[in-house]
Amino acid sequence: MGFLSRFQTKHYILFSIILLCVFALTLYLMGQILICKCGYIKLWHGITFSSENSQHISDWYTFSHVIHGFAFYGLLWLIGRRWPFELRLLLALFAETSWEIFENTDFIINRYREVTISLDYYGDSILNSVFDVLFMVLGFFLARRLPIWATILLVIAMELFVGFWIRDNLTLNIIMLIYPMDFILKWQAGG
Repeated sequence: MGFLSRFQTKHYILFSIILLCVFALTLYLMGQILICKCGYIKLWHGITFSSENSQHISDWYTFSHVIHGFAFYGLLWLIGRRWPFELRLLLALFAETSWEIFENTDFIINRYREVTISLDYYGDSILNSVFDVLFMVLGFFLARRLPIWATILLVIAMELFVGFWIRDNLTLNIIMLIYPMDFILKWQAGG
């Protein structure tokens, strides 16, 4: 850790800002739209069966990104608890931005359309993707401050709450992307 010990918090902040800018530029170069095609920005968009889903600052899937922050904090604490907190956060940022880029590739967009209820999904707006990453950061900071039992309860509560309201959540999303099940798809469609 000798090389990394010379870095200060301001260096990690600078690296994080650069990473977010490169991330947003990458999405732009991939053809993702900056904001919703509707032409305006909402703080919250709660209609999942809508072309505006994943286009505004937050939506039902924001809870999943907070959970990503919990998971990244836990994983990086397990494998690198002696590493500086700022380094672990930077690694989490890299992982989340990498996922967001992959999530907006034709491969994943088409996969969502094929095996989930997201038939109208064409990728996230850049605004939504950047805020997804920032909500992951929120989860990372919360996991640092909260006791483990509180973090686990929050994950369970968010998954149940979102699952109840929109018949989808992080767990179901992962299942349907990796190993789609007809009975889940039928339930998600209201059947």
